[in-house]
Amino acid sequence: MRMALAIFALLADPVHAQEFTSLKGHGGPIMDIAVSTAGQVATASFDNSVGLWTGRDPKWLEGHDAAVNVVTLAAGVPVTGGDDFTVRLWGDAPRVLGRHKGKVTTLAVSPDGSFVLSGSWDGTIMQWPVNDGPGRLFANPGSGVNDIAIAPDGSVFAGTSDGALLRFEAPGTTPQRVVNHGFGVNQVVTGPGWVAYGAVDGGTRVVVADTGAPLADFTLDRRPILSMAHHAETGQLAVGDGQGYIMIVDTDTWRIARDFRATRNGPVWALAYSPDGAVIYAGGLDDVAYAWPVALLDEFDPAIDGERSFLRDAETMPNGERQFMRKCSICHSLDAGPSRKAGPTLHGLFGRRAGTVDGYPYSPILEGSAIIWGAETVDALFDIGPDHYIPGSKMPMQVIAGTDDRADLIDFLKTATTKEKPE
Repeated sequence: MRMALAIFALLADPVHAQEFTSLKGHGGPIMDIAVSTAGQVATASFDNSVGLWTGRDPKWLEGHDAAVNVVTLAAGVPVTGGDDFTVRLWGDAPRVLGRHKGKVTTLAVSPDGSFVLSGSWDGTIMQWPVNDGPGRLFANPGSGVNDIAIAPDGSVFAGTSDGALLRFEAPGTTPQRVVNHGFGVNQVVTGPGWVAYGAVDGGTRVVVADTGAPLADFTLDRRPILSMAHHAETGQLAVGDGQGYIMIVDTDTWRIARDFRATRNGPVWALAYSPDGAVIYAGGLDDVAYAWPVALLDEFDPAIDGERSFLRDAETMPNGERQFMRKCSICHSLDAGPSRKAGPTLHGLFGRRAGTVDGYPYSPILEGSAIIWGAETVDALFDIGPDHYIPGSKMPMQVIAGTDDRADLIDFLKTATTKEKPE
């Protein structure tokens, strides 16, 4: 009812009439959002595509061979990075700017638009000229790179999977370890003299850029932090987490201005502000990007629900098997012995250490893993998704938001992974 009343109020108020919207058309979750200074919106999706929106009408940019994780804009032209390890520049003559040896997780454009920085889970940061020319490699950050940001003074900050917040003066220079958080730093945003970061354990902190001295701590009992957006002119810092909230911090007073439940289920993976800072865009498990007027956030009920469509009748199988078919069966067999599927067999899963099925070429992160598969670890895997539970693995992003759905899947797997293949 609150949602209906709020929408009616927006339609009745010409100032806000165009500010609540939804952008529909993707075939998978929204992984990232960028907004140009002219107000054009770009969305990156798990469906391997990028949407470039004029109002609610999309132009589809197709070229990635896997999920598109991140999008930014260089002079209004989309730049994207994906699970296919490529960084792509679009515009009139689309081309590959460069390649990493792992998934591309983050992009940043220089203030003058002359180059793009990209970070990857392969543990590298690259600088790519927008015009033709070779890329430049930054000094080794020591582990997978989750996010990068360019500060007003031109220095580069990076958050890594081993919990470091690093500061680089230029490519090739030795980085300064500004913060050693201890848990993976997923998000980094810079402002005048400060850096805000969000981490796997829910840590949401602001530090002095030069020294790492603490300025503010907005850590709540919500984890992990998955998205951040900063609007400098209005002094707003938006923070999205794995439990579906968008927290907005006033950077002039360093106080929480709003705390909005944006999803019924699942995380907030993507955040971006409109050019004037009056509207916040968000994406998550839905195939839809949503935008709310910031001033009226408290008037809305959660919008993102994470509902997915089925390729077969959902009533033909119990819920646990249904969850397996939706989330697992494309990559995993339940039978003993070798499997021709993309992932290792799940036979004998419970009690097995991760990365130990003979003959399967695991990613390095799983070969040395201490994870023992059981009810708790399988639940955690699908609660926040493989990208965040085992950063650096080859497992595709899958989330099962409902506690009961995860429990049903686990009950199904306990039986299905112990059955012997019929004679």
